[in-house]
Amino acid sequence: MRSMRVSLCVVALLALCSPVLAATPGKEWKDPATGMEFVWVPKGCFQMGDTFGGRDSDEKPVHEVCLDGFWLGRYSVTQRQWAQVMGANPSRGQEGGDAPVDNVTWQEAKAFVARLNAQGKEGGRYRLPTEAEWEYACRSGGQAEMFAGGADLDRLGWFRDNSGGGAHPVGQKAPNGLGLYDMSGNVFQWTEDVYEKTAYAHHARSNPLHTAGWGRVARGGYWGGGADCARCSFRCYLSDRCKNASTGLRVALAP
Repeated sequence: MRSMRVSLCVVALLALCSPVLAATPGKEWKDPATGMEFVWVPKGCFQMGDTFGGRDSDEKPVHEVCLDGFWLGRYSVTQRQWAQVMGANPSRGQEGGDAPVDNVTWQEAKAFVARLNAQGKEGGRYRLPTEAEWEYACRSGGQAEMFAGGADLDRLGWFRDNSGGGAHPVGQKAPNGLGLYDMSGNVFQWTEDVYEKTAYAHHARSNPLHTAGWGRVARGGYWGGGADCARCSFRCYLSDRCKNASTGLRVALAP
């Protein structure tokens, strides 16, 4: 697994048919089968990348990105929800219930999404968020926020200094401005993008998705990482077959 800033972040190892019809900022929708809650993230443009003077060159250049609106899970996928869809709980920290699922590879995250699409009535619209979508949502719709909801990470997320050495049930810390929980800390979350250090120099302005490079991008920090890993702009990369107790997922739903 990447430098995830190794010194700081070493892993201690809608109507059912069309929820977008009434999509407005803050609008909510719940999947009737799994109970997963989704929040509408309205379209907009923002400055993607490190705007707080961090040291990672892969978070630069800061560049404008414009995104269409989309639905995003209010919480990370929980162990209960994963087991309900996939039949077993793969997590190393087997807290069960509303603890976030972990020990999930990118390929397994994609299999979970495929199973959701096969079982549901959403026309195959469940997916992983892109890296740009994830950062935009983390920043409460593109606001200048270091962490998801502001500058006080202890109030917003579980990380090395307050987690007690493990993940916590979702939704216990404060949400960001869109009503999304645990986007800074608790577990990293897979995105669709392939990792490349210089990806930002090649991003399209509208709805970018990077497909060249190695591994896949995970975002958000985790319970055993330092505050630096939980920044909205921090990019972690891992093999798509990597399994560890730091990494889970959050699901998006296309309109």
